[in-house]
Amino acid sequence: MKAFEIKKGNVVEHNNGVWQIRDIERSSPQARGGNVTFRFTMYSVPGGTKLDLSLRADDELKEVDLVRRATSFSYKDGEAFVFLDDEDFTPYTLDPDAIGEAAGYITDGLTGCYIQTIDDAPVALQLPATVTLEVVDTPPEMKGGTATKRPKPARLSTGIEIMVPEYISNGEKVLINTATGEFSGRA
Repeated sequence: MKAFEIKKGNVVEHNNGVWQIRDIERSSPQARGGNVTFRFTMYSVPGGTKLDLSLRADDELKEVDLVRRATSFSYKDGEAFVFLDDEDFTPYTLDPDAIGEAAGYITDGLTGCYIQTIDDAPVALQLPATVTLEVVDTPPEMKGGTATKRPKPARLSTGIEIMVPEYISNGEKVLINTATGEFSGRA
């Protein structure tokens, strides 16, 4: 696959590693004979190590056949996370390195996840767009503070901390955007 055909989300092979494209920058110099170049921000699968790669439009990368399976979180086996396939209940075990920061969004019975596999071996996790988590510790709302929208820190049931609006209190369930890690609303 040529560099100009690559889109965000594609999984490619480079230097004997597997990488997922997260961002693409295209630059086309105005000078005569200038070549169009593409700058790819890629993350290793599994692992999530970042790599920046610049290629000319006609340079090639080999696309990797990545299969996505709809799954639900089942349980933790020691440090590893076990997900069950929604169709045939095949268990997929991912270690904490493959999960990375996504571990803070995983709760019992979480549905809408996708496990990405290469040759039937699980390599990465794709979370749903939003997850519902419970606020376990946040300072009380200040009286008279409703005119301004000041955020305050809140610790959630999985241990992660986010900023929430002042009106959120302990015990409430909130929606969290898994891409940005930000508060999305009440659940």
